[in-house]
Amino acid sequence: MIEVIEYILYAVLIVACVCSVYFSFRSRRSTEPNVRGLNAAKNNVSMGVMLIVLSVIQMFMFTGSTLRVVIGALFMVLGAFNIFAGLRNISAYTRRSS
Repeated sequence: MIEVIEYILYAVLIVACVCSVYFSFRSRRSTEPNVRGLNAAKNNVSMGVMLIVLSVIQMFMFTGSTLRVVIGALFMVLGAFNIFAGLRNISAYTRRSS
């Protein structure tokens, strides 16, 4: 059962990394400010998911030392902030473009 959860977490991590790279390239290549901001916001959400999955992998899949738990908690807080900021920016840019 743990192996299945581990494979799922690694798959989500890979998808989040690919989405992060994709939206990063799209935001840097776009010339229109609204599209650039929307893609940057989606990049923030992808990076937030990536950080949270990394923290879950680090905290629960390996033996827990104090340093590992502290760094995992820091990644989790940073990931949650990225998701929150990305979702807020997505709503702001979709309202602006409509």
